[in-house]
Amino acid sequence: MGHVKAHVRICNPIDQSKCFEYELLVDTGSTYTWIKASRLKEIGVKPMTKWKFRTIENRVIERPIGEALIECLGEKATRIIVFAEESDVEVLGTDTLGGLRLEVDPITKELRKTEALLAV
Repeated sequence: MGHVKAHVRICNPIDQSKCFEYELLVDTGSTYTWIKASRLKEIGVKPMTKWKFRTIENRVIERPIGEALIECLGEKATRIIVFAEESDVEVLGTDTLGGLRLEVDPITKELRKTEALLAV
């Protein structure tokens, strides 16, 4: 099936002049976006609290979370972001995809803007 990647811009939501651009693997099995804590600290994004997460190996781990401004394909929004440790994989999760109104095209396996959102 291959891997879907997304070119993103991640900024400090308070001081949007502090940003970095990065290519992330899109992980539709991950709820939240995971970025190395060291990268987030470089742009002044601060943790708000810690949450527990269950890994694919069924282990429970705890990581800090915060908020960052994320931009992809011309869409941008403030989203929850996990402060990943150096051994964690950095991914773009479904919360960010939904918040940016993006989806993975099931045929081309590319990231695209959502045509319309469900209004239920």
